[in-house]
Amino acid sequence: MDLSNALEQKLGLRNVPFKYNLSKRALFCEAVANDRGRVDPDGSDTQRKAYATSLGDKGPLVFLTDPSCTGRPVKDTFGVAWPEVESEIWWKDNFQKYDPEHYEALLRRVVEHVNARGRALYVQDVYAGSDPRYAVPYRFVGEYATHAMFAHNMFPKHVAGIEDAERKRWTMLNVQSFHCDPQRDGSRSNRAAIIDFRNQICLVVGRADYCGLVKKTIFTVMNYLLPRQGYLSMHCSGNIGATDDTAILFGLSGTGKTTLSADSARRLIGDDEAGWTDVGVSNLEDGCYAKLIDLDKEAEPIIAAALSMEGTIVENVPPLPGKPYEQTHPQELDLTDSSRTENTRFSYPLSCNPNVAEGARGGHPETIVLLTADAFGVLPPVSLLDGRAVMYHFVQGFTAKLAGTEVGVNRPEAAFSACFGGPFMAQRPSVYAKLLREKMERHDARCLLLNTGWMGGPAGQAPRISIRDTRALLNAGLQGALHQEGMKYDLHPVFGVRVPRSCPEVDAAMLDPRASWSDKEAYDRSAEQLRDMFRANFEKNDFAAYGIDAVM
Repeated sequence: MDLSNALEQKLGLRNVPFKYNLSKRALFCEAVANDRGRVDPDGSDTQRKAYATSLGDKGPLVFLTDPSCTGRPVKDTFGVAWPEVESEIWWKDNFQKYDPEHYEALLRRVVEHVNARGRALYVQDVYAGSDPRYAVPYRFVGEYATHAMFAHNMFPKHVAGIEDAERKRWTMLNVQSFHCDPQRDGSRSNRAAIIDFRNQICLVVGRADYCGLVKKTIFTVMNYLLPRQGYLSMHCSGNIGATDDTAILFGLSGTGKTTLSADSARRLIGDDEAGWTDVGVSNLEDGCYAKLIDLDKEAEPIIAAALSMEGTIVENVPPLPGKPYEQTHPQELDLTDSSRTENTRFSYPLSCNPNVAEGARGGHPETIVLLTADAFGVLPPVSLLDGRAVMYHFVQGFTAKLAGTEVGVNRPEAAFSACFGGPFMAQRPSVYAKLLREKMERHDARCLLLNTGWMGGPAGQAPRISIRDTRALLNAGLQGALHQEGMKYDLHPVFGVRVPRSCPEVDAAMLDPRASWSDKEAYDRSAEQLRDMFRANFEKNDFAAYGIDAVM
């Protein structure tokens, strides 16, 4: 079936021209010429959205989103509540039910709108997943060439060996020119990102042009599909050592997941999304989507170098004052400028990394690392977890973020995100936790809870654990030194985790967090307060009802 017939049958699109599978250079030129929409809060929908730098089409494309959509629109993200899937989905504040009748009427209106406009749509065929055991064909159909270019950057273009591939195909229809009417359409605003699990459609409409929607919407789909096959989908990074030992690292923003997975001595599988099947771990993607705000080019040389590369996309970095993008070298862009958003982003192919594992795949993990950045300063720098504790800490997905106070003092604020990626987990957290424990025990993997946060007191009153010490702790864990026979441990009296008494290349005194506090009673109070936050989050989410043991 040709493309026009396929899209008419799938979506109802008729008499609409398509620009199919264009090269990235062609998409670059199309974006600069044609991508139009609101850029400023009081701007029109005809503003220019995509720009070249002084490198022209030999450098990055700069894309500016709608000012109301500089990140995922979590309050406008939905799944269609079809009867056959309603009981399987983990419904929550950032993934709500969409009434099927409202959805069907909305989809008809969107398609009628596109057909009436008669303007060309960009179509890009890629794959979600690199392993044919679970990969699905993913067809992007949308108004912006930038989004098609993003899909080209971020996903594999060829995956051989998928059985019954056409039946498994998912299609995204991305129409920014259609604005929802909440009263008529059942949406919460002028925009919506909706997953239709029955018909394998992702619908994105209205002021929802953040590039990450093209990536995270299908990731949510994969988090629904893989567990149904007995596979584990993961919001994690992964790499492989010199002895072909695979490691996976889970962690929320700010915990060091990207930095720690980028190790010159280890081959990169991926930095954000992966699947664990019966043969090992593989990347769901073929690109990276890095944060740019305050980028330290010396600490992140791969990202820094990629900024000047052809076919990459810089998102929401403002122009220099009085200097248009076209006269600005990408290395001159002010990456500290957060005037549009602190969530400035950069999309680049995985191949920009110099040391990528063949096929972006590895064997079964020998080491699983749960990263946290504890700004309360009370968790041990490293601790060892058994199966029950792994499930507990995995569903909690704890880290701590800093919140500025009125007097300029930074205080810790707990942040919990189930499975270290709660918004994208389509099924209940216990589904993924049970799969993780099952695979961990079947393949004899060890698990570390690695704290990259503060020691000696809370953030603002004590120093952060050095990257040197964190890497030494991680390397010891990867090499099995913390699990070797004869290693002595202490059971933490508040958190119940096993804390090693020694670690190669690390001062043993730092392994006991209480010892680093001058005020021991203050430590005890802070530790108990954090434990109580864990308990409250556990009870709020009713994790016990789904077979997760409360280990603290």
